[in-house]
Amino acid sequence: MVLLMNLDDAIRKRIREIVEQKKTTLSSLCLNSNITPSTIFDFMYGKSKCPKVITIKKLCAGAGITLSEFFNRDYFDNVEEIFK
Repeated sequence: MVLLMNLDDAIRKRIREIVEQKKTTLSSLCLNSNITPSTIFDFMYGKSKCPKVITIKKLCAGAGITLSEFFNRDYFDNVEEIFK
């Protein structure tokens, strides 16, 4: 059985994984990435929609990973996007 999630949920999940793997906090990751914490916190708590690719790229740089490493998860292969 394949679990489908939308793109926002998949990105949130991956950001949480990175924070846990790097043994850091979301605030520290934002600061290391030169992103205002409110940008990511608003997304993580559903106040804003999917971040731009440049924002994800900055997060990756702050975490010391590449974009391909960010998206290298099986759950991105099965993303279900709902267009409204």
